[in-house]
Amino acid sequence: MTRAGPEFRWLLPSAVADPELPGDRARPRRTVRDWAVDLCVFAVAALIGLITADTLDKTPGYSETVLLLDQLVGAAACCAVWLRRRWPVGLAAALVVVSLVAPVASGAFLVALFSLAVHRPFKPVVLAVSGAAVISSVFQPVLRPDPTTGLLANAVVGTVLVLLVTGWGMLVRSRRQLVVALRERAARAEAEAVLRAENAQRLAREAIAREMHDVLAHRLTLLSVHAGALEFRPDAPPAEVARAAGVIRDSAHEALQDLRQIIGVLRSPGEGAEDRPQPTLATLDALVAESREAGMEVVLDTRVPDASGVPAATGRNAYRIAQEALTNARKHAPGAEVTVTVTGHPGEGLTVAVRNPAPPGPVPAVPGSGQGLIGLTERATLAGGRLDHGPGPDGSFTVAAWLPWPS
Repeated sequence: MTRAGPEFRWLLPSAVADPELPGDRARPRRTVRDWAVDLCVFAVAALIGLITADTLDKTPGYSETVLLLDQLVGAAACCAVWLRRRWPVGLAAALVVVSLVAPVASGAFLVALFSLAVHRPFKPVVLAVSGAAVISSVFQPVLRPDPTTGLLANAVVGTVLVLLVTGWGMLVRSRRQLVVALRERAARAEAEAVLRAENAQRLAREAIAREMHDVLAHRLTLLSVHAGALEFRPDAPPAEVARAAGVIRDSAHEALQDLRQIIGVLRSPGEGAEDRPQPTLATLDALVAESREAGMEVVLDTRVPDASGVPAATGRNAYRIAQEALTNARKHAPGAEVTVTVTGHPGEGLTVAVRNPAPPGPVPAVPGSGQGLIGLTERATLAGGRLDHGPGPDGSFTVAAWLPWPS
């Protein structure tokens, strides 16, 4: 099994990536919980030491001096339990040696061994100290024999106690590792959910912005062109002025309707959003007619047998691509004849090409964001197609898109 690299370390639970857990290292200051736990642990060590001391006192064969030394060493070992957070390894190793000759320190020794198993990984620290503790439990009855019981019984009991305490500590540590891992996973899942929600909102905003650009750019360009014509030709005939004003009025009305439709998507159901029909390939004729009414020279070459048979999504994308291409031609090549070619069959795909030659005269400066072609490329890509655009050697400009059309 390969080891995870640093860049993937965050994907692993802390129990694997870092063997230490919160609380393995001593805090600068003990909390109330730490004081309570340490007091209980000290009481347990002292109680075991008192029971052992009372048992030794009733056992014949020990002098008063030996018993007094045992009690003093046991008391010191119990007091040393307060250092288990700062030096768990050193304390446990020292009490292994001390308990070998002073049975009264066995309570403090078991507590230190338990703390070591809780706050340190099994390999190599706990394994080494617990192994030394088992050896100490086997040889302790030899150095301090108990006349009331045999050597084998004492060795077995001591070994079982060491294994039980070590296993209990490892179980507590494993449970803490599980809790920490679950908390990290829950926090990571919550963060990922937030990121997914933000990404969904961003994608929704981009889709709305792209649709708003595709819809409104065509209308507003008509407004800009005709308003500019009225500005630069104040002496135009009344009929032409009236015609331009009518186009401006109709374009403004259509732009308002389209804007209401897009904003309606953001509303909750039942708040008055209008359900206007979406454009399809069959409505491309109306778009071309509208462009012609605005003064453009547009040639439509449709080679699709049945425009109504084109899937709605494909037809809508083709309509938007042609609409944006006509808008760009109106802005950057005014007066040039624009050719719109639509070809395709089921299973072969649908191709939309809009081409305009170089403009015959100077091009007026019309403001634009330059994001229209980028939006068209994204639209075609999301639909599973492709879009190419660029100028030709003769100064013409072509926008060609291919969209999938399932059979």
